[in-house]
Amino acid sequence: MSEKEKQYLPQSTAGLIRYFDVEEGIKIKPHHVVAFGVAFAVLVLILKFLG
Repeated sequence: MSEKEKQYLPQSTAGLIRYFDVEEGIKIKPHHVVAFGVAFAVLVLILKFLG
C-alpha cells in the first residue's frame, strides 16, 4: 500500500444522537399518569351531568 491511500472506517453512530444518554425533560411516574387520566375522566363525567 502506498502512503497516500487512506483507509476509511465505518462510523458507529453516523452523527446520530444516542437518546439513552440524554437525561432532560420532565420525569413522571406511570401511576401519576394513570391517576391524572382517571381524574380527567371523572371531571368530564361531572361536567357532562351538570351541563
